[in-house]
Amino acid sequence: MAIGVTHLVHAFEATAALGLLPVRPRLLALGEPTHGEEALLDLRNELFRHLVEEEGYRTIAVESDCLRALVVDDYVTTGTGTLDRAMEHGFSHGWGASAANRDLVRWMRARNHGRPASERVHFAGVDGPLEMTGAASPGRALAALHGYLAARVEADLLPCTGGELASLLGPDERWTEPAAMTDPARSVGRSAEAVRLQVLADDLVALLAEQTPHLLAATSREDWDRARLYGRTATGLLRYHHWMADTSPARMTRLVGLRDRMMARNLLALAARGPALVHAHNSHLQREKSSMNMGGRPLEWWSAGALVSARLGEEYAFLATALGTIRHRGVDTPPPDTLEGLLYALPEERCLAGTPRLAAALGPARLRPRSSPWFGYAPLDPEGLSGADGILFLKDVLPG
Repeated sequence: MAIGVTHLVHAFEATAALGLLPVRPRLLALGEPTHGEEALLDLRNELFRHLVEEEGYRTIAVESDCLRALVVDDYVTTGTGTLDRAMEHGFSHGWGASAANRDLVRWMRARNHGRPASERVHFAGVDGPLEMTGAASPGRALAALHGYLAARVEADLLPCTGGELASLLGPDERWTEPAAMTDPARSVGRSAEAVRLQVLADDLVALLAEQTPHLLAATSREDWDRARLYGRTATGLLRYHHWMADTSPARMTRLVGLRDRMMARNLLALAARGPALVHAHNSHLQREKSSMNMGGRPLEWWSAGALVSARLGEEYAFLATALGTIRHRGVDTPPPDTLEGLLYALPEERCLAGTPRLAAALGPARLRPRSSPWFGYAPLDPEGLSGADGILFLKDVLPG
C-alpha cells in the first residue's frame, strides 16, 4: 500500500506546508497528537520562523491561558520584564518549563528588537484560564475591562463601579474551589452574585462595542483588542462556572464544549488581525467533532477548529500531526494496516502529505484505527482524513 502513495508524500520542509493549500490561510493550525514532546515544539518553531521570515505571518498562538500569554507578548514586543518571568508567569498547563517554548520566546524577542511595531511578531494564548481541575475567577478579566472603560467613557454609562464588582466577586478562592469540578454543589457559578455578574459582564462588553469609534480614537488598537479579550474571557468564565454548578447529565458536555468555544472566539479575533500560526492538540483544531470518555460517559462536542472553519472557510487550514514511535512512552512501531503504519513504511523521517489526494489514492482500502498503550497519545482516525488539509508525520519521537 505504501508504494501506491509514495508519490503523494514528501519529505517535510517548512517551505512546503503552504504549498498543500489552495490559498494562504489567515489561520494555519498545526495540531499535535500528544502534549509535552519537545520534538513537536521544535518542529512548530521551525515552521513559525519560516512563516515569519518568508510569508509575512506575525503571530503565533498556542494552547495556553490567553491572559497569561499577555505577559509573554509584552516581553517579546517591548522587552517588558525578563525571559525568566515570561516563562514562569506567561504560560499555563506547565508549558513554561519547556526548552522549546523558551527557545521560541527568546527568538521572538531577539527578532523584534529594534524593529518598528508594524513588523514585530506577537505571542498569544488561545485557551481560557482553565485547567483540568477547574477554572479561574473572572475577577482579573472583569476588573481589567472595567478599568479600561472607566478611564475612557463617561461614568454614567458604566453599569457598575469597580467596588461593586469586587464585592460581588469576593475572594478568588470562591471560584477556584477544586472540589467544584466533581461536585456541582461546591460551585459558586449559580449564586445570586454570579448571576448578577453575568448581567454586568454582558453590559460591559456591550458598552465596549457601542463605544468602538470613540475608543479607537482615544486609545491604541492593541489596547482595544486587549479589552475585547478581557470581555470574551470574563463572559466565557462566568458561563463556564455557571455550568460547573449544573447537575444535569449535560454538564460535562457543556463544559468541554464551552472550552472549545472560548478557544474559537480567541482564534477568530486573531484572524481579524492578520495571518497567524496556531498550535494546539489535534482534537481542538480538527474540523470533525471531538469525543472522549469521561467517567464512563461518552462526550461529543464541536472543536474550536470546526467552529472556526465554519466561519472562515478556506482561510482556515489544519495540518494534523501523526507519529510513528514514542518508545519512551511505550508507543512502538505502528501496525502496517494503520495510517501511521502506512506512513512509517516510507523512508522519510519527517514527511508531509495532502489529505484530499491521500484519501483519494487509498480509495476503498480500509485502514484500521491505531490503538495506543499510552493514554496521552491520540492516533489519527483514518476515517477522519477529510477533516484535515494535510498530515505531518514524524517517524520516531525521541525524549527531549
